Amino acid sequence: MTKRHWMAFVVAGLALAGCGKKDEAAPEASPAMAVTVVPARVEEIPREIRVSGPVAAREEMQLGVEVTGLRVTGLYVDVGDFVRQGQVLLELDARTLDSELQQAEASHREAQAAASLAQANLRRAEPLLREKYISAGQVDELRAARDQANARVATARASLDAARLRRSYAQLRAPADGIVSKRNVQPGQIVAGGTELIGLIRDGRLEWRAELADAELSAVNVGDPVVIRSPSGGDVEGEVRAVPPGVDADTRTATVYADLPEPDGLRAGAYLPGRILVGAARALVVPATSVVQRDGNPYVFTVDGKNVARRLRVRTGTETAGKVEILGGLQAGAQVVEQGAGFLGDGDPVRVVPATAAAPAVTGTGATR
Repeated sequence: MTKRHWMAFVVAGLALAGCGKKDEAAPEASPAMAVTVVPARVEEIPREIRVSGPVAAREEMQLGVEVTGLRVTGLYVDVGDFVRQGQVLLELDARTLDSELQQAEASHREAQAAASLAQANLRRAEPLLREKYISAGQVDELRAARDQANARVATARASLDAARLRRSYAQLRAPADGIVSKRNVQPGQIVAGGTELIGLIRDGRLEWRAELADAELSAVNVGDPVVIRSPSGGDVEGEVRAVPPGVDADTRTATVYADLPEPDGLRAGAYLPGRILVGAARALVVPATSVVQRDGNPYVFTVDGKNVARRLRVRTGTETAGKVEILGGLQAGAQVVEQGAGFLGDGDPVRVVPATAAAPAVTGTGATR
């Protein structure tokens, strides 16, 4: 090897040694994240039961006619119409019923005429009996004839009332105010007695039915407020109307019924989430911003004496007014991270600052740990 080649080799080795020292330098420590902490407190919070259930008519009336074999000649309502009590909903072909009614009226008038004649004959015979022109037996026969004529009047009147009642069956009237929910008939259709033709939600009132487990049922009372989330995103308020005294032996559940006085666009048959407010109770709570979800589980972060974040898995309950109930995994008084918890990982260094001085959180590697 020549002297020139040896010098080049030495220079290259020094350059490689310098690069190695640079690569082996320790990485700079990540800066501590500024966070705020608050103590976990025991406070009184409202209790509620969250459950979903169907909206149904409180009282749905199934309306039909009481005659068979007549044709529908008039149909005056459709689904969704609001009707008043006594309003005619449909009419049937009443020609046969009209004929029967006319016959009954004629028979009644005939019986009345016969009764009037029998009464007149008796009235004329009574003075003759006093003068001995007729016998007492003849007067008794006239009295019997009068009584028979009066009985025929009563029979004819009953037949007339029955004919009038049958004639009224040709019109289906609303038995109460309400909203038409079904219409199972078309004009010209021949109907059968006892068949449901029109459904009517009485007074348009709806109710929400929630199926609760035995443990939840014991906390619910008649009159408890209920809040239903409507499909439009608004809240509909109601109250519990009925709580069953027992539960199903197989499912260990029971259905609670809640009145919805002002349904505000809700529809019968909708399946909606709701909340039953069952009072208030003291519970351990933390701010909602302190609870983070990782791998489908809720966690909070505490700060130890060395300003290091420690992740704790907790069990959560009711969330209300920006606070979350902690059912387990955390002790009262523990200092939990409020601002910045979503960007921390277990073991991250932190710097506790007052709430007003906390810098906006930025994403970092701790967000996924």
